[in-house]
Order: sequence, then C-alpha cells, then structure tokens
Amino acid sequence: MGNYRNFDLVAYFIAHGVKNIKEAELEQQIGFFKKYMRLDKVYIEPFRDDCFASEEQLRLCRDVFERNGIRAQGGITTSMPDPEGAARKQRIFNVMCYNDDVMMDTLKRVCEMNARVFDGFIIDDFFFSNCTCEKCRNGRDEFNAAHGITDGSWQAYRCDLLYKASQKYVIAPAKAVNPDCKITIKYPNWMESYQETGYDPASQKEIFDYIYTGTETRDPINHDQHLPRYLSYSLMHYMDEMAPGRNGGGWFDPYDCRMLDYYLEQAYLTAFARPREMMMFCFQSLVDTINVPSLGFMLDKLDELLDKLGKPIGVPCYIPNASQGEDNVQDFLGMNGFPVLPTPNFEENAPSMLLTASSAYDKEIIDKLEKYIAKGGKAIVTSGFVQATLGKGLERITSIRDRGRSMTVRDFAAESSFFYNRWERESSVKALSVPVLEFRNNATWGAVCKAICEEEACTLLAHDTYGSGSMYTLVLPEAFSEIKYYPETVLSRMRKEFAANGIRMDGKGQISLFIYDNDTFVTYPYIDNGTYDSDIMVYIDGAKSISELGGREILPLYTENGEAAFRLRAQVGKFIGYKINR
Repeated sequence: MGNYRNFDLVAYFIAHGVKNIKEAELEQQIGFFKKYMRLDKVYIEPFRDDCFASEEQLRLCRDVFERNGIRAQGGITTSMPDPEGAARKQRIFNVMCYNDDVMMDTLKRVCEMNARVFDGFIIDDFFFSNCTCEKCRNGRDEFNAAHGITDGSWQAYRCDLLYKASQKYVIAPAKAVNPDCKITIKYPNWMESYQETGYDPASQKEIFDYIYTGTETRDPINHDQHLPRYLSYSLMHYMDEMAPGRNGGGWFDPYDCRMLDYYLEQAYLTAFARPREMMMFCFQSLVDTINVPSLGFMLDKLDELLDKLGKPIGVPCYIPNASQGEDNVQDFLGMNGFPVLPTPNFEENAPSMLLTASSAYDKEIIDKLEKYIAKGGKAIVTSGFVQATLGKGLERITSIRDRGRSMTVRDFAAESSFFYNRWERESSVKALSVPVLEFRNNATWGAVCKAICEEEACTLLAHDTYGSGSMYTLVLPEAFSEIKYYPETVLSRMRKEFAANGIRMDGKGQISLFIYDNDTFVTYPYIDNGTYDSDIMVYIDGAKSISELGGREILPLYTENGEAAFRLRAQVGKFIGYKINR
C-alpha cells in the first residue's frame, strides 16, 4: 500500500477537467486535497460525452499529478451523443451503440491514446448497452434465431455484443499500442441488472486484467436507485469472490447524498470489505467541498481500525451470475444485523448459507440444497426462494406450500429462550404485509417466529429437519426495507440462525454487524431520520471478555452454555471495532 497502510486512496479526474485546465489551477486543486488527505493515485480520462481532450492536455495532467507524488492511470467513459448528421438513437445516458461504426472508431482511438500515455486505464460503468436502434434490433433478432432464443429478449445478445466489442475495440487496440497496458472494467452498483444491459462479470473477467466495484449507494430514499447502503460492503465481497485477487477496489461518490453522513457511510462500508483501493469520484465534484476534509479525517480512523481486522466472514448468500429475484434482499438483511456475504459460488462446505429467489436461477439448486442439508448443513431460505422452487422439487424437503395469500399484521411472537412452548409477544410500530406460507403441523415446525392477526397466525421462521441437517424458511415483508420494523424479539430470534464464528446480535433494526476471521467484529448503526442510539446485546461462544479495539476491556453480563452475553452501546453513525478474548 501507499500513503495509508490498508488501502490506496485514489480519485477519478473527468475529461471535461482535462480538456481546459491550466497547470497552475491543477496545482492549486491538488493542494486542496493534500491539505486533508493523502492521494496515492489518480485515473485521468480523455473522453466522456461530447468532450475529447487532447493528448497534450492528458499528458500535462499526468505530469502534474506525478510531480506531486500521485501515480496516474487513464480512464474512459463510454457515453457519446449521436454523431453529426446521424439519425437520433434513443439511449439512456447516451451510452454508446456498439453497432455504430463512428462510435466504435472513437472508442478505439480513446483506448489507443490511453495506452500511449499510461500503463493502465479503467472503464467507467457506462460501458453497457441499452440502444434499440435498427442495427441493434436486427442484431438481436439474428443472434436469437441462431441460438434458439424465442422470447425476443436482449440479455444474451447484449452480453455477446459487449464481449466482442471489448475484445475488438478496447483490448486489442490498447494492447497493440502497449502490450503491458492493464485494463480494468468497473461494474456498477446495480448487480441485478448487469446482463440485461450486456455486463457479464463471469465471462468478462476472463478478458480484462482487473475488475472494479461500484459501491455508491447515495440517498436511499430520494435517489432513483433506492439501494440499501449495506451494498457498499456486500457488493465488494461478491466481486472479490467473482474474480479472486483481481478486484481493484470500491468506487463511491457524493451525489444525491441528502446528508454528509450518507457520503461518509459509503466510504466506511467500502473500507469494511478490505478493498485494495478506495476510489473517490470525482475530483472535480470534490474540490473545495466539505466532503474532502470530513472524509480525510475519517480515513485515518478507518486505517487504524483496519490494522486490527482480518478477512470478512459471515453467512454466504448464493447469488449465481446472471440471476434475478428478491433484488437486494440480502442487503436489507445486512442492514439489520444479519452478517450476510453474497457470493456467486454455492458454498457446499459452509456450516450455514442463505438462499434467495436469485439462488433459484441455478437449475440444479434443489439437488445441491438437498445434498447440502442431508450431510449436515443448515440452509436458510427466503420466502421468495420457496415460492420460486415449489413444484421444482422443494417438496422433498418441506411441507410448506404457497397459496398466494398475504396478511397485514402488527402483532408478532417468537419462541421464548427460557420456556418451552412459550412465545414472547411484541407489536410492530406499523402494520406490515407478509406472505402466508402454509405448512403441515408437526411435519414442519412453523412457530419459531410468527405473525398474528386475531385468531390466525402465519409463520415467519419455520424449521424443517432433513437427513443430518436442517432448513429454516425466513418469511420477509413484501417491502424488504420493512425488515427493520420486525420487533426486536423476532429479529433477535431470526439472527440466532445467522451466527457466524459463534457471534450473533440482539437489538433493533438498522444496525449492521461485520465479522472477521481473526476474532474481531465491528458494529455500525446507520444514521437516518428516526434512528437513535441504543443498547444491543452481542452473544459470543467461548468468549471470556471483549475489548474495544484500542480501548477498554468489557466483561460479559453472564455466560450460559458457553455463550457469553455482552451489552454494548450502538451510537448512530459511529463504527466501533471489538476484539474477542477467548
């Protein structure tokens, strides 16, 4: 690493800045960053939208940064208006049409320039296709006919189109100019939509030198994407698993952040995933803003924390490449104390795993699940997974059935930890709509957690045994973000099945638990309207005490059956790391 012990700090410099900036002005702007943080590297792009900077200006910017001790690489954003005199193409964000000869010639020339000036460059996450011009429609129809695709869909064609365009117009011309040039493809934060627009990490990782991860979640309510903030952590891990050792880092930005804390949270959660690089987009949007001194102050605290953390671990959530279903549900769980780590791999040797509706895209999922449970594994499956796999073999494992009903409820109950066949009742602060999954009494135990509507109840957490293992069915609100409104008694009982490394949490929602393989963990309560400081309980198998990293030792309130109970204070917007003393 460079100026920080645990990551390189990098920034992205866009083409509009490159095109016109003067040397003295750039020196002044770099000086602003140097006052508050320590940049290791910058990615400088010569092309974006309607802006194509000269090679002379590109070299000037490179030289000024390197003179200031900041390494430089190139960049490109593949968005472009219609060529002069061409018919209008309807495209979101003006992303390139990969059937347009003028656009592809431009792409080739930019990549050649980058390779002449730098030893590597990154492609911003506009490298996708949504064009529906005549050439694209004809190309789709011809491809689908040749491959037996009869539904008229775009996914397979666009993935093939981008793969070939990557080789022909990006990789080949750049490597011809500079065989040592390393090319990185940056993936956006919207993983569930990759293949529909031509992104396919599973195949593209084989032709690009590196990948990169978009961890920008911004304002979760007012932004168009509505992404849960845990994604800034979880997507980093998913991409680490997708291309081991070749995920360059996490990329976040200041846009649509209603609170400064939303911006900073992106950095915190990205850092918790242990990235190689922390990428700030973009240099021009951060100059002379409060974001830089605020983040600079926190980067040193993050670096100090990361000194003591190991590798992230948790309950793997199997999300196959090119799958869809229950979008982002794993991240809504992660924001509420469930230490979930998405992976494109079926972790057959993991002690427990989470399966969602996305997991059902694996055509062999029931056979894999049955084998995994029978030999002693614990699978936790969501209500969406159940709905997606009934009629496809899930009946071999459970008596649960879906009749298409739902209930609106405010009253809940969870099995008592202290009394057999007793339930702890608690009401939610608002009414929630939940699917009703029927089950056969005493074939499936459906009362681990339940929702109650007068004389009727439906399961929220059901248990099936199978062979040497078990399956838990986790029923989620129809609005996944409302998981946080499940009462603490219900959340706590559900989290018990998600223990990782012998660690689990009790407490309200909107608090994340990050667990590491060196007996450390981090708690982080999200800041938002209506969130406030609270006490939480953390239970740890075999712990004698815990210590705040760099701070005081904390003794357990009690120990029962080898599990030690600790009361901790969760302060909104403040991350705290702990070391387990065994």
